[in-house]
Amino acid sequence: MPKPNVEKNIMYKLSFAIMGLYHVIHGQVMKGLLFFLLEILVIFFMGTAGVQNLLGLNHLGTEQQGWIFDKELGIERLVQGDNSMLLLIYGIVALITIIVFICFFISYIRSMKSLAQLVLKQQPIPNLKEDLRSLLDSRFHITLLSIPGIGVLLFTIMPLVYMISIAFTSFDHTNLPPKNLFTWVGFKNFENILTGRMSETFLPVLTWTIVWAVLATLTCFIFGILLAMFIQKKTIRWKKLYRSVFVLTIAVPQFVSLLIMRNLFHTSGPVNEWLLNIGLIHSPIPFLIDPLLAKVFVILINMWIGIPVYMLIATGVIMNLPEDQIEAARIDGASVFQIFKKITMPTLIFVMTPNLIQQFIGNINNFNVIYLLTDGGPANSNYYGAGSTDLLVTWLYKLTVEKADYNLASVIGILTFVLSATFSMIMYTRSKAFKSEGEF
Repeated sequence: MPKPNVEKNIMYKLSFAIMGLYHVIHGQVMKGLLFFLLEILVIFFMGTAGVQNLLGLNHLGTEQQGWIFDKELGIERLVQGDNSMLLLIYGIVALITIIVFICFFISYIRSMKSLAQLVLKQQPIPNLKEDLRSLLDSRFHITLLSIPGIGVLLFTIMPLVYMISIAFTSFDHTNLPPKNLFTWVGFKNFENILTGRMSETFLPVLTWTIVWAVLATLTCFIFGILLAMFIQKKTIRWKKLYRSVFVLTIAVPQFVSLLIMRNLFHTSGPVNEWLLNIGLIHSPIPFLIDPLLAKVFVILINMWIGIPVYMLIATGVIMNLPEDQIEAARIDGASVFQIFKKITMPTLIFVMTPNLIQQFIGNINNFNVIYLLTDGGPANSNYYGAGSTDLLVTWLYKLTVEKADYNLASVIGILTFVLSATFSMIMYTRSKAFKSEGEF
């Protein structure tokens, strides 16, 4: 810390309490005033609303909305009361404001120390114009990332903190604001989902979610590779035509394909009508109504959408396989299966492992396929708010839209994230694509 004289040393210390003071006395007046203005705004916010919002975050409301009899008017009037949801949001805003200000204050201290070093070394102090010019030159990364950073804070971090907070409250259909208050309940909702009454729904839905994600990923992966190898064979003609035909399923919007499939396999749809007309069946097949058949057919229909994607990826890998290595294997007497096992498949897995992990996580959260085909049905009387084909993500949606149990939905969202993040980190860090990235 520079100590040219006692006065500057005192000013330096005072600048920790009065932001911008040290900058002002050393010529950076505008910069110092901006720091001071920011400090005044934060103090004003905390003094007028911030502290009150933090206190509201602690209790989430004490006065409930209701009707009371007004003796002067002789009628009942509505007392608005507290809104727990708004108190939670305002409290989170106040808390994030404090955290952001602390981060900014740390940056301010660094700026003050950098200025002190310039004063100590008697070097020229940059003015406001030079500081602004540096934001387009040496510190351009700060300028470039500032707007996206603010957007992430406002539209990602704050809603995420709000969603996580709801998981620890009693915000459900019996405690809906503004009429009712909800309170903090700790880990009670997690206990209810994992070991309580809701576990009778959560555990089966979780099991089906994992089974669905595994089968949906593996079927598309395996058949996509087989289709790519079949089209890539030297004896097959019109390769480009075949690829174009299969890619049409990608070109058509997914929701259009899924709704068409839903209508085709409806109990009174074209498929059942055709089977009845030719005499193969005597009653409609419940493709998407029977619990077991519905699960089978959502996997089969997902293959229609997913196989072409893996076919394109596998085709790119197969076309770039080392021909000299394959030719050497043929000369040594290796069969087609041995070449596939020792050369083709290891290369495909090496290249496609990150995509497989991504696709698996995507299938865990695959809202479109399940919701558009079966709407999570058929209904299951043993489940709370979920059907036989519901995934965690579609059950979460129903708990919010249909049941208004926002606390349980938040818990499921957190558990789904933990499941997805844990699997991704473990599988990717253990994969050869991660360990031997530079070898390919």
